[in-house]
Amino acid sequence: MNQESWHAVTPQYSQYDAQIKRFNELEKVDFYDIQPRLKQALSTLCSLNGFNRILVVNTVDNAFYRNIVKQSLLKTDRTKPVITTESLELAALTGSYTCNDKGDIVTKVEGLLDKANGGYLIMPVSLLLANPASWQMLKAAVLGEEISPVNADPRKIASQAPSQAYQVKIILVGDRHQIADFEYIEPELYCGLSMFTEIEQQLPLNKSSIETYLGYISWLVEQYQLPTLSFGAIHRLMIAGARYTEDQHYMPIETLWYLSLLQEALLTSNNKVISEQDLDQAIDNKYQREAYLPERALADITDGQVIIETEGECIGQVNGLTVIDVPGHPMSYGEPARISCVIHFGDGDISDVERKAELGGNLHAKGMMIMQAFVSSALKLEEPLPYSASVVFEQSYSEVDGDSATLAELCSFVSALSEYPINQQIAVTGAVDQFGRVQAVGGLNEKIEGFYHVCKHNGLTGEQGVILPKSNLKHLSLNKDVVESIKNNDFHIWSVSTVDEAIPIIMGKPFRGEDEESVISRIAQRIENFERHEHPQGIVERIKNWLF
Repeated sequence: MNQESWHAVTPQYSQYDAQIKRFNELEKVDFYDIQPRLKQALSTLCSLNGFNRILVVNTVDNAFYRNIVKQSLLKTDRTKPVITTESLELAALTGSYTCNDKGDIVTKVEGLLDKANGGYLIMPVSLLLANPASWQMLKAAVLGEEISPVNADPRKIASQAPSQAYQVKIILVGDRHQIADFEYIEPELYCGLSMFTEIEQQLPLNKSSIETYLGYISWLVEQYQLPTLSFGAIHRLMIAGARYTEDQHYMPIETLWYLSLLQEALLTSNNKVISEQDLDQAIDNKYQREAYLPERALADITDGQVIIETEGECIGQVNGLTVIDVPGHPMSYGEPARISCVIHFGDGDISDVERKAELGGNLHAKGMMIMQAFVSSALKLEEPLPYSASVVFEQSYSEVDGDSATLAELCSFVSALSEYPINQQIAVTGAVDQFGRVQAVGGLNEKIEGFYHVCKHNGLTGEQGVILPKSNLKHLSLNKDVVESIKNNDFHIWSVSTVDEAIPIIMGKPFRGEDEESVISRIAQRIENFERHEHPQGIVERIKNWLF
């Protein structure tokens, strides 16, 4: 039920085989032509003659992309000077001069505004954040005010300080965080003073865009003097791209990402053609360099320091899936987490241990409250549950946030309430809404691979696997060893849209229905038995006792 084939867990691009076979014949598409927003913004900037002389470009903050912006601008307007800078001081911006004892100017050094006069000046937003005083001078220049250069020797004052008005247009390049910080310096940045655009990092992949995408790859190969790619290598590159974007229907168009991968693949190639095996080796080498932390985390589980069960059944315990991001480490990695729930007589409160210990974030708390609301609705409770619950991430010593464990926490909760055991061979991820619909979450590839590696080390039983939201299927691009195990029925993926679909897979019982074996029926029976035991006299007798 709901089990997915291996085709669903890795991107399938065979529908583009005809275009891929013509890779070397396709028209090349350079960076400028694959960035329609940037292209339109630069064209508008070149045409405008009013005060709107600043273009803010959101992209990765490095000189490589700023140079790409410069090359794109030169294609738009070849007649005017284009100046770039990677450092900014007031004297460098406005220029400087010295004078003699009489106050006559004897030397003058041109500044960036002089060099870019009549043209364009490209600079990082980070420079203005580091030198906010320069912004006021730059803003005045853009608005047509006269600017005076810096006196390099303040001991000698010019009899008549020079000043000049400039006709210059500014392009500020930075990432979204830097631009947001810059808005504190200039809160009216977009009020008639500047335009905004961004360099797109992804391209939707479909029948109408595949030739554009392949033409861009072909341009990269030619522009950076790389060997051509084989048919299999292009397929492998697209699969790697889908994993990078976390979407099978989008391809990255980040130049540096491709150059990093292709230049490493070049090391094992014959310098004539980059093959699929060359790309595989480059990807494996990258993982080997970065895999110390995930391998240590796996060792903690396999050594028994962290308890994760991958066989048998247990009431109130489920394998959830987490993604670990360590500051200073380039790779996110997946790690299973044991989520447990215990029930005791109480007032219906569900205690979120992570939240009470101040280890749970706001999104995690929101997910817990949504889960509680859904269970109350599913049980059609007119009064609070006669049980209280305690839900916790076992052996978790850092903050837990996000709602991706909501489905797993719900499974542990209803298991503890119904006393039906959970299959420990199956891990669960997914968010849940108040209507019981299972919603998409992030980091699926890393989560699945993290649980798979634990199962593989403990021994694959042929029954192990992961339950995930059906809406997440398009995000899957799993490593080859996981795909091979799914192909051989050693490991499984189940996709679900509702809680009603997930519970039978992991607990072997229907979630609701007239069947007395359903989870909801079993919970209702426990509640009824509790009330009988607690109040055997019935409501009429209890009222009499209260009154008399």
